Amino acid sequence: MTRTLAASAATISVLALAACSGGTDAGTSPSTSSSASESASTADVAGTTVTVVTHDSFAVPDDVLQAFEDQTGMTVDFVQPGDAGTLVNQLVLTKDAPLGDVVYGIDNTFASRAVAGGVLAPYTSSAPAAADGTDYQVPGAEDLLTPIDYSDVCLNYDLAYFADHDVPVPQTLDDLTKPEYKGLVSVTNPATSSPGLAFLLATISEEGDGWQQWWADMRANDVRVTASWSDSYYTDFSAPNYGGDYPIVLSYASSPPYEVIDGQPTTASMTDGCFRQVEYAGVLEGAQNVAGAQLVVDWMLSDDFQASLPENMYVYPVSTSVSVPSDWAQYAPLSDTAVTMDPAEVDANRDQWIQDWTSIVLD
Repeated sequence: MTRTLAASAATISVLALAACSGGTDAGTSPSTSSSASESASTADVAGTTVTVVTHDSFAVPDDVLQAFEDQTGMTVDFVQPGDAGTLVNQLVLTKDAPLGDVVYGIDNTFASRAVAGGVLAPYTSSAPAAADGTDYQVPGAEDLLTPIDYSDVCLNYDLAYFADHDVPVPQTLDDLTKPEYKGLVSVTNPATSSPGLAFLLATISEEGDGWQQWWADMRANDVRVTASWSDSYYTDFSAPNYGGDYPIVLSYASSPPYEVIDGQPTTASMTDGCFRQVEYAGVLEGAQNVAGAQLVVDWMLSDDFQASLPENMYVYPVSTSVSVPSDWAQYAPLSDTAVTMDPAEVDANRDQWIQDWTSIVLD
């Protein structure tokens, strides 16, 4: 999901990739491995700079970031190479000259690629919320990737369209292949969009051996494919805030609360065909500011950061000690049947699945 980086330029420097090969002042000693048990202290990092490598949807409130900088004495810079897929690819390509010290935004569709690429260094946070995220840990990489947040990638629909056209709201993926939904659906390309990949994985899991036929049926039913979430949501969606031509678009279960107008919902999400997406943070192998990187991971598990996630990045925090907005219970329920998939299975099959999908839907 594309969101705006919410911190001011005075507080954050978003650095060009070409200018970045590390993220610290000269006085900070480099290390090739972070401790899995020893936590950093603010005395170790005062006066240094820590560089966070993240996706282009990262957002944090000014006051939350400023409080962290004031507490630690660090300056926090950000490098944003692209979406989650681009992020991991860039980390692997720049492994020998890391773009920064710590990463946020590796998701469970690309986690195994990051682990196999050797871009992460061990660190286990002692923050209380770390224990809340154990259900979302990547097997075999528990000390490399720390769960920070999660969300369900789901199809969203325009309530008014179905009321006005006397068409039933689709309940299942198979419904979408029926004639009454011809030309109504906009999704994103799994080769260029992390929500698109998540949705492809959901269809593979739910349709089983029939997933290729399902996509062939969707092509015959005039499914639209865009390059990014913002193209489908902001441009294609027929919901009142956007005025596009497609009443069913790929987004998140947490999107509908932000489409409530004058107390009335205008959109909702399907609960079938959803994928549970998890985002992680981790210390980068070869980080220049290891102590600062560890503190960033701890900060992302803090109540202040976790509480900011729903309204800034539209995701659920892993922490059980913070609350989500009250209207989320009504308008943004998580799917009871959201698909999950072993990251290792995703890594082993991702490229072939995308190639097969491209042949079926686009070629």
